Amino acid sequence: MKLSQVTLSHHYADLGDAFGTRIDPTPFEHPKLIHVNPAALELLGIDRDEVDNPAWAQFGCGKKLFPGSKPFAMKYTGHQFGVYNPDLGDGRALLLGEVEHRGRPWELHLKGAGKTPYSRFGDGRAVLRSTIREYLAGEALHGLGIRTTRALCLVGSDEPVAREKIESGAMLIRVAETHIRFGHFEYFFYTRQLEALMQLIDFTCARFLPEALSLPDSEKAEALLRFTVQRSADLAAGWQAAGFAHGVLNTDNMSIIGDTFDFGPYGFLDDYEPEFICNHSDHTGRYAFEQQPGVVLWNLNALAHAFSAFVSTDSLKDCLEEFQPHLIDAYAARMRAKLGLTTGEDGDRKLCADLLQLLADARADYTLFFRALAHYRGERPPEALNALVPAAQQDALLHWLDHYDQRLERENSDSSSRNRAMLCANPKFVLRNYLAQRVIDAAEGGDYRPLQTLFELLQSPFDEHPEHETWAASPPETGKHMPISCSS
Repeated sequence: MKLSQVTLSHHYADLGDAFGTRIDPTPFEHPKLIHVNPAALELLGIDRDEVDNPAWAQFGCGKKLFPGSKPFAMKYTGHQFGVYNPDLGDGRALLLGEVEHRGRPWELHLKGAGKTPYSRFGDGRAVLRSTIREYLAGEALHGLGIRTTRALCLVGSDEPVAREKIESGAMLIRVAETHIRFGHFEYFFYTRQLEALMQLIDFTCARFLPEALSLPDSEKAEALLRFTVQRSADLAAGWQAAGFAHGVLNTDNMSIIGDTFDFGPYGFLDDYEPEFICNHSDHTGRYAFEQQPGVVLWNLNALAHAFSAFVSTDSLKDCLEEFQPHLIDAYAARMRAKLGLTTGEDGDRKLCADLLQLLADARADYTLFFRALAHYRGERPPEALNALVPAAQQDALLHWLDHYDQRLERENSDSSSRNRAMLCANPKFVLRNYLAQRVIDAAEGGDYRPLQTLFELLQSPFDEHPEHETWAASPPETGKHMPISCSS
């Protein structure tokens, strides 16, 4: 369909006033279209040739609204850095409505749309820097096969926005199957709006767990929690295998369906550092890379507490106990794929753990090492791998490779087939923070070509793209540990 034919429905806003506030966006006076995501157009059933439609600048900043749209600021609460905050909600974003395509509803959410009743002391705006980071992050994770929200279009402006410095304002339209967070359920539980809480459970099940709709309320709530536990375990496993750190895993940043949600101070690993902290506001390391699975479980406990209005304590515990085994199985499957293993053995966990310890000791580049391993055929000396670890760790590398070779012999797999499969599990390109900053610097100067280049590479991160080798390189020392804040 054409852009002019896009019509939205708004089932969430129709739930009632308890769920948020109807409010129009505050558009930019002079918006400028920066980018439209062709892949997102396909999700929504919009013709690809609409990518060049200049009307996106108007729709992408709220100056025009799609027919049927009821811009709606969602109310929720949540635990931030482990502390419950009752004063949360869509403070700079509005749910525009949803498009259904091929039987799947896709919600459109305008980020940076201006003040809402939940803005507190914020200005309701987003800046070009943070908007580019979110725009790219959704494609980066999707390209790696990890559940995530994405973005439809990116619009800039000359409007000044004060952050650590004065920056230019920008907006994007986020695309997701749902914007319901753990914090939505916490809000209704802590304010004792239990009818609305069950209404939200019904609504969510109707979308994602229809087989549970006919169950009694307690069993329905339990089924939804079990669904979310499993989805969240899969998500955490994907992050850990990909070397992705979210940076601010508050319960209001957790999707009920296990999508990566609310990109801020995220970071992909450069050197393998289990203790990597990407959020410079995280002074205790609560959201460090290696802590993420535990924090996701903590957040699920908070969600389970909100479900305790309907579900027994024993049943809640039973649901939560499914997290760890599901996480372990999902992570093991991803790591076996990265190692080129098609079968499972009892010693595989140790083989993987020993490699990660080696990478940590060597401070080796996580992405480059696994990509080089995907080309490994048992050669001695392993020159490509040796180039990625210091001389002091090369004997340890050879020792690990000896065990790896023995494991591959038991696989009895063809090395060429194995290498091809590993190249599809170990990306060449990831969204390193120094690359994102390169794109941001160019965009702030009016040059959007680097944005387009990186955007395309992240959509096919396993391909070679030999003409873009510099985008696959390890960062210089100045590009590591870049300070990224929540305003990012």
